[in-house]
Amino acid sequence: MLDTSILGHSAKDRITGFVGVATGLSTYISGCTQVLLVPPMGADGKLPDSHWFDLQRVEITEGRKVALDNGATPGCDKPAPVR
Repeated sequence: MLDTSILGHSAKDRITGFVGVATGLSTYISGCTQVLLVPPMGADGKLPDSHWFDLQRVEITEGRKVALDNGATPGCDKPAPVR
């Protein structure tokens, strides 16, 4: 079973320093598990692109967790990853 405890937490890629909120997890048949990090809005009011990173490279940076009540409108805001 996939551990989803990282979802909703602020996290950082250890290699690139990319920071964002973990909003998605994907596990591939090859055994690779990736997490989608969504960065904060820029000073210009635009939302930068989100990126997928291997889970082993990502660390939680804050204990605070984003919680959403999407019971009435569940669904994804990003297309599925393409590799």
